[in-house]
Amino acid sequence: MIAIIDDDPSAREATQRLVRSLGHKTQVFSSAEEYLQSEHGQQPACVITDLHMPGMSGIDLQDRLIADGCCVPMIFVTAYFEEQVEAHAMEAGAYGFLRKPFDDESFVACLDKALN
Repeated sequence: MIAIIDDDPSAREATQRLVRSLGHKTQVFSSAEEYLQSEHGQQPACVITDLHMPGMSGIDLQDRLIADGCCVPMIFVTAYFEEQVEAHAMEAGAYGFLRKPFDDESFVACLDKALN
């Protein structure tokens, strides 16, 4: 299962369609808080999260998961480039940092890397 977290419904749905087209099951969440409060029965194989969301950001989520001892692979997507934030995410173990709109090939490459 791939968890997709994005506050933008159209981006969330587009990402979900792409991931499903690759044969993966998905669960979608509109915020990091919703993801953390969910009772996902299995740990996701990967978390794909927007960087900038109201409340907890994608980086905050990554930091929280690491602090909780969860080492799920993460891919970040963002409409805003911030070199320091990208460096932090990658140093903390992110498998990708894609800028919206991203092309399908780049996304698939990041997802393949995260899942293998």
